Amino acid sequence: MFLSLNRRLGARSLLLAGAIGTALIAGPVAHADDVLGQAVGKDLQQAQSALASKSYDKAMAAVDAADAVKGKTDYESYTIAQMRAAVAAQSGNVDAATKAYDVLINSARTPKAAKGQMLMAQATMAYSAKKYAAAIPPTERYLKEHGPDPRMQTMLIQCYYLQGDWKGTAKAAQEQVDATIKAGKMPAENQLQMLATAYTNLKDADAKTHAYVLLAKYYSKPDYWAVLIHDLVANPNLAPPLVFYVERLRLATGVLKDPSDYQDMGERAVQMGLSQLALNLLNQGYANKSLGNGPSAAADAKFHAFVAQRAAADRAQLAQAAAAAPTAPTAGPALTTGYNLVLNGQADQGLALMKTGLGKNPRYPDLAQVEYGMAQMDAGQKAEAIKTFESVSGNGPAKDVAELWALLLSRPAAH
Repeated sequence: MFLSLNRRLGARSLLLAGAIGTALIAGPVAHADDVLGQAVGKDLQQAQSALASKSYDKAMAAVDAADAVKGKTDYESYTIAQMRAAVAAQSGNVDAATKAYDVLINSARTPKAAKGQMLMAQATMAYSAKKYAAAIPPTERYLKEHGPDPRMQTMLIQCYYLQGDWKGTAKAAQEQVDATIKAGKMPAENQLQMLATAYTNLKDADAKTHAYVLLAKYYSKPDYWAVLIHDLVANPNLAPPLVFYVERLRLATGVLKDPSDYQDMGERAVQMGLSQLALNLLNQGYANKSLGNGPSAAADAKFHAFVAQRAAADRAQLAQAAAAAPTAPTAGPALTTGYNLVLNGQADQGLALMKTGLGKNPRYPDLAQVEYGMAQMDAGQKAEAIKTFESVSGNGPAKDVAELWALLLSRPAAH
């Protein structure tokens, strides 16, 4: 009888039922002297019978009796751990199953593939029992020793997330998202959502924005755009030109509708020396019925007339400004005049002049590059504008705004 039991527990596979379901784990590496003694074999036989009838307390008592036998061989200890893991897993005793699995996982007798299954069982059992801290070590070990697995990767992030460990969540999610993107694949939406939540709770505004940029990029939903634009508008450290570009984003995505928003946008454009752009945007407000209605109609008309007059005056000086800009000691004149040329129908000449300005070491090169991309967009060169926006370097707000414009131009149907 004991030889038969020995074959069932050792030479053949042992049934280990865990939280991942009933899993058939490969038997241990066999040795010539792998034989159960009578005392251990008798107790394990009783444990196996009790387990089959789901008498878990009786089964565990029999396992404990086998473990109490003096002078056990390494093989007997290993087989006892197998039976303990099976009983604990089926009965839902996470702590006992974890300890038994540790013995098996750390044994040279257990094949590598079986160790991976056991680590997965450990982690999933603990997770299902809401023992998230206990689920983290086997999950991390699995990923380290057995390679990436989407289920385990997501579970690791969730273990930190469900504990409210935002630093752990951010670290685990960011590593996974970065690796996925590097591999040319699309990160999971729930991983990006947990990443965004973690950075929100850590009050890391820039990192939160980056997370939502990725959500907008890979899962272009209106809610993600709304969060992005809201956060950018609320950022007190946003440079004035970037505020203007965000206002244009709001206009392009249908969020900017209030007449006062149009006036603010128009004033910013004028202050940037782009009065023709201000006029174009105000005309767009009239076309979509945001301006010229209700109690603000008279004020709208007055401001429109002022901008139109300013644009006409600037247009009259444009040729003279274009002649002087290339020899100016700073980048500003070439960038601004070049943009005005684009806005007045001279796209090729204007973009070439802006290129000259970019070569003059602008004080804020990232802002200058975004401005160049905006000019390309306004010139109707959408593909070129996307490339420019995507090439903006750094991890600051300028890159975020540029990425949003690249996304908007790439996926207009989503908005």
